[in-house]
Amino acid sequence: MIAAAPITRALLSVSDKTGVVDFARALASHGVELVSTGGTYKALVEGGLTVKEVSELTGFPEMMDGRVKTLHPKVHGGLLAIRNNAEHRAAMTVHDIAPIDLLVVNLYPFEATLARGGSFEDLIENIDIGGPAMIRAAAKNHDDVTVIVDVADYDEVLAELAENDGATTLAFRRRLAAKAYARTGAYDAAISNWFAGTLEIDTPAFRAIGGTLAEALRYGENPHQSAAFYVTPEKRFGVATAAQLQGKALSYNNLNDTDAAFECVAEFDPARSAAVVIVKHANPCGVAEAPTLAQAYEKALACDPVSAFGGIIAVNRELDADTASRIVEIFTEVIVAPAASAAAIAIISAKKNLRLLVTGGLPDPRAEGLTAKTLAGGLLVQGRDNAVVDDMTLKVVTRRAPSEQEMADMRFAFRVAKHVKSNAIVYAKDGATVGVGAGQMSRVDSARIAAAKATDAAKAAGLRETLTQGSVVASDAFFPFADGLEAAVAAGATAVIQPGGSQRDAEVIAAADAAGLAMVFTGTRHFRH
Repeated sequence: MIAAAPITRALLSVSDKTGVVDFARALASHGVELVSTGGTYKALVEGGLTVKEVSELTGFPEMMDGRVKTLHPKVHGGLLAIRNNAEHRAAMTVHDIAPIDLLVVNLYPFEATLARGGSFEDLIENIDIGGPAMIRAAAKNHDDVTVIVDVADYDEVLAELAENDGATTLAFRRRLAAKAYARTGAYDAAISNWFAGTLEIDTPAFRAIGGTLAEALRYGENPHQSAAFYVTPEKRFGVATAAQLQGKALSYNNLNDTDAAFECVAEFDPARSAAVVIVKHANPCGVAEAPTLAQAYEKALACDPVSAFGGIIAVNRELDADTASRIVEIFTEVIVAPAASAAAIAIISAKKNLRLLVTGGLPDPRAEGLTAKTLAGGLLVQGRDNAVVDDMTLKVVTRRAPSEQEMADMRFAFRVAKHVKSNAIVYAKDGATVGVGAGQMSRVDSARIAAAKATDAAKAAGLRETLTQGSVVASDAFFPFADGLEAAVAAGATAVIQPGGSQRDAEVIAAADAAGLAMVFTGTRHFRH
């Protein structure tokens, strides 16, 4: 069994120099010889430490603008040599290779350069070569070598050295080696996906997806499932950029539902109108736009006040005190907003378990990107659904053209339908949902469920007329038969927006004409599974 491995020599070469001088000073106090490169060497020397430059170790200067400095047998031999292998020890003696027992490397900031929109040339120069090579070598030889890729591990390494008289245990080294391979894997994933996107390669032969741990979660969708939240290099406002101002820890389901709500509310331009989305189990149960957030919230809540209880609320403008005071009147799990006023934060603080997330902005619904879903033994990867109804050419296919108000409501309803699980049917009126049918195997069932929910909401509000009377209806995909449209007619809808493209389009159009409905085709489907 391999015993604890003493640290006698360390090679430090870091891009992120946070804490590296103090860490190196602590290593030196354990009698560790320090070897370093470039900027790290300079920082350590300026910190008053005795350091050997890597060029002194290898006998070769750094060259080619620093591209070649650690790619040398005296570096990789020192990392890869198996200490209890006689042949390896003999080779080290013959070639004057000194062992390197600790490697400290964090990579060139490719992901950060990508996030800030660096040029092609900047990104290429921020692809690290020597760093990943050394990390992989040290991690492979973890029986003898300790490898650090994260500044957050400095304190733990020092505690390990203190506990083991300047050595590390095998279990500890294996844990760090596993982290090291995960780091280089995520790094290479960021580079390969950027290259594929830049070259417009939709289906590369190999697809890697990597992320950085943002938070370990208590459990997944259910208590028996483990879960964690990872962030990717993509710069997109939302749960990944959010600061949680208050409330208990977010769960897997909270994060999933919050993302669904915020992506939906981002469909509504805050310069045009205030918008509020209420989500329950990843489906919008109430959406509305109005001149103010408070008005939009009341309209959204009226669609399905029963489902809104314990829901997620997303807004597209800075959360204000008036809206906050209304939201806290019922139990809500999460509020997510691009910003929040001090007065709104104060109101919400009275509800200690209510989470308030501030993202710093809205995601662009037109932005390109990837989504992924796991299958047994594989991944399904696709481009984000970035089709926006405002960019679509709407084709009137019925004898009656929609009125201006009907057209506005149809655009509204189709924005929402994009974010409702298929089969999706959305009834809307006056800039608000009045009935949502989601996730049914039959489109006609979705239409009937949406109408039934609207009837229940009307009764709860003490109204004589169901909310769908005089509404418009949106379908995320075409009506395969006229029965789905007939269910909408029965609910009182006066206009329909749908993609079209069914073999029975003529039959559906005829049914709309017979009922006096206006109908438009978008030519774009919004399946969401």
